[in-house]
Amino acid sequence: MAVDYNDEMFEEQDLGADINAKEALIQEAESLKDEENWNEANRKANQLKKRWRKIPFYESLQEEDLRERFEKALDVVYEKRNELYKKAQEVKSDLVKQAKELSVSTEWNKTTQKLNDLMDQWKQAGSAGDKDDELWEEFNDARQTFYNRKRENWEELNKKFESARQVKENLVEQAKSLQDSEQWKKTSQKLNDLMDQWKQAGNAGKEYEQALWNDFNAARQVFYDRRNAFYEDLHKKQDINYEQKMALVNQAKQIVNTNEFTKENTETMKELSNEWKKIGSCGKEKENTIWKEFRGVNDQYFDGLTKFNEQKHLDWVKRMTETRDYKKSQIENQKRQIARLQEDTMGLVSEEQIRSIEAQIADKEDFIKKLEDEVADIDKKIAE
Repeated sequence: MAVDYNDEMFEEQDLGADINAKEALIQEAESLKDEENWNEANRKANQLKKRWRKIPFYESLQEEDLRERFEKALDVVYEKRNELYKKAQEVKSDLVKQAKELSVSTEWNKTTQKLNDLMDQWKQAGSAGDKDDELWEEFNDARQTFYNRKRENWEELNKKFESARQVKENLVEQAKSLQDSEQWKKTSQKLNDLMDQWKQAGNAGKEYEQALWNDFNAARQVFYDRRNAFYEDLHKKQDINYEQKMALVNQAKQIVNTNEFTKENTETMKELSNEWKKIGSCGKEKENTIWKEFRGVNDQYFDGLTKFNEQKHLDWVKRMTETRDYKKSQIENQKRQIARLQEDTMGLVSEEQIRSIEAQIADKEDFIKKLEDEVADIDKKIAE
């Protein structure tokens, strides 16, 4: 069999070129150990493998040695890659755990921010190799669980917002209907009740809440400003009334301090009571206090007047009794004188003397009758 030396020559030339190419790839592979970005080194290593496979293999010992050198150089990259995969897997497993814990949270805004932070960490963690897709699915499912719950909560909140908005719009109208009322106490209670309902109604949503509150509070404030103005004016009038009533109290005290229960003082005390009735109230708290003081001074005077009159009556009864007793003694004295005169007439023969004595007796009997009438009149007055 003839040997084709031209074919052998070309084969040797090709082998030499391919060996040189493989040497170059080995150098590139060995240089990857200095690559700072090991993800980039991994990408380059994979490209080098593809280029290596495109170079023919002649099954020579030299090529076996080159392949061993090449694979050894790549192993350095792959070992580092596997370390990164493992590290990324640990990081992402922890991120999955955190995401699952957050998936049941009800702190919507705060948790959303936390999940965004976890996503940033996920992107920075790098590939976890063949576990990457599985971990991503778990991570994303946890995120989606939270976002679904958040969406459902938002939909429910919107329903509550709408319900609260309708309630608060009605409360605004009620407050406006009360703002011109002059039933101060009754309306104040109604507005307090509306305020309690407002608090219980819940939030009407960012779009409506502040505007509704402004309208509601403005209506309340209109009433409260009017009420405050009314009571401010009322308190001024009550202060004036208090000063006037205090002046009456002082007048009454001055009269009591004289301890004189004259007709003039009694009429003045009665007139002070009439003037008191004409003066308006000075406020519940002050009114009760000053009325007790005024009533006390009046009672003190009229109690004294009663005792004065009772003593005056007793003195009169005493005088009248003494007068009656004196008159009775006069009657007895006149009777004794009559008896003596009657004795003197015995044995008299002179008619003139007898008539004189009889005349004296008649005068004394008339005087006795007069005294008896006066005694009877005194007894009648005492009995009354």
